[in-house]
Amino acid sequence: MDSRVDNVEQIIINSGFKMTYQRRIILNEFYLTSKHMKAEQLYYKVKNKNIGLATVYRTLKIFTDLNIIQEINIDDINYYELKLCINKCIHVHVKCKKCGKIIDIKDAELMDNYLDLSIKLEKLYGIDIMDTNIVIDGVCNLCKEDNHAKTN
Repeated sequence: MDSRVDNVEQIIINSGFKMTYQRRIILNEFYLTSKHMKAEQLYYKVKNKNIGLATVYRTLKIFTDLNIIQEINIDDINYYELKLCINKCIHVHVKCKKCGKIIDIKDAELMDNYLDLSIKLEKLYGIDIMDTNIVIDGVCNLCKEDNHAKTN
């Protein structure tokens, strides 16, 4: 098991839940993958360890409620990814309209610009922004290149 999984165990225990074998396996899968997973995809990764689909769904719900993972709904499909962030979180994704790939945008300058914007929004509207999810529809580089190759 990944030692980072051990660090999350305290969050789970402190919230009144047990860190079961199944939860540890499911959490470890999030650390092992860099992709956004649907519940069914996660299930196929853990079913050989005698973890059922219902257990996957219950665990996803608990982990989402505890802010360990986040649920992203794109085109009425739920995807899950590791979250764990402190204070203000921002998650920017691009979903390719052609192949359906979801790309994480992790740009320091973009994040700084967003933090400036969120501070202004908080002051202007008297709110506390805790988490922001932005999903941008577009076309990924591979599909764009494929389309470009077909037109030439």
